[in-house]
Amino acid sequence: MIRPELAERLRPWAETHLALALVVFGLWVLSLGGWVFQPLGSLIAIIAAVWALDARRRMRFRSLATAPGIVELDEGAIRYLSPDRVLGGELSLRDLYEIRLLRLNGRVHWRLKSVDGQAILIPVDAKGAELLASAFASLPGLDMGRVAAALAADGPAIQTLWTRSERARLT
Repeated sequence: MIRPELAERLRPWAETHLALALVVFGLWVLSLGGWVFQPLGSLIAIIAAVWALDARRRMRFRSLATAPGIVELDEGAIRYLSPDRVLGGELSLRDLYEIRLLRLNGRVHWRLKSVDGQAILIPVDAKGAELLASAFASLPGLDMGRVAAALAADGPAIQTLWTRSERARLT
């Protein structure tokens, strides 16, 4: 019923649209009134609005997998499997010290640096790179709005998006 090219353009927005539809449903339940429906509708609308905001921010992490390699997230470890053995590696979220966004040769990369100085370069458009959004969201003090804005804009060549403070450690 819908043209394939239009369906392809709308597919990344599916989760955001579903969350917004749930907001509308929550507002409808709220409009029914009463001691039960007003709090229930408010709760549904608020939770769905937070979900819509989160879905919109995570959308920036999704892109066509055009870069070589695969990103995996397994038990608190970020793993980048590169076709050449130079760039690949594994880094525990517990040992992650710094996140930078680099623009190199027309391609955007995540530079993840560990406490001991090891670094991994992960192309933003590598297969599975959208998993990094949930990994980054668990880091203390990271502003996901800032990360999403850095991905969207043609900003500076090097942007430091997060550095672990000495007090904050994941346990």
